[in-house]
Amino acid sequence: MRCYTKEECEEWLTRHSRRLPTQENSEEFHRESMKDHRAFPFAHWFAKYSTFESGVMLWITEWGIWTSSENYHLYYKLRSIYGETRLLHEAPGHYFLQHEMDDLATFLQVAILNGWGGYILTEADYVNAFFSHDEYVDFYASTAGNLSAVKQWFAPAV
Repeated sequence: MRCYTKEECEEWLTRHSRRLPTQENSEEFHRESMKDHRAFPFAHWFAKYSTFESGVMLWITEWGIWTSSENYHLYYKLRSIYGETRLLHEAPGHYFLQHEMDDLATFLQVAILNGWGGYILTEADYVNAFFSHDEYVDFYASTAGNLSAVKQWFAPAV
């Protein structure tokens, strides 16, 4: 994993000819919005599902909202494993190589449990997501069929 500054995250998007999927430009994408409280299984499912043998950018854009529940100690311990000493506001992007998907799942789980929000941007650009501090996830894809696995995973058990 490598940590990126906000500017480096924006450069990554430019290099990949991409824009952040947002509610404001959602007409450019197919979108599914889900609410789920299963942070651990969701994080592992998305990390495995989204890779397609390519890298993934986890870009934290919201933090400090639910300050009483944020575990910065755990988060910074995880970053220190990679030798990263910058603070979250200095380097909010986390780029994971294909073989680091378990690490992506761990960082995503910590972010969700901390009540943070941000983007999961795959190099494959098959499905991307925005997870909110308000406990919902918006999935974006350029092709509607790409969202079928998302719908299936979030479907209630019968």
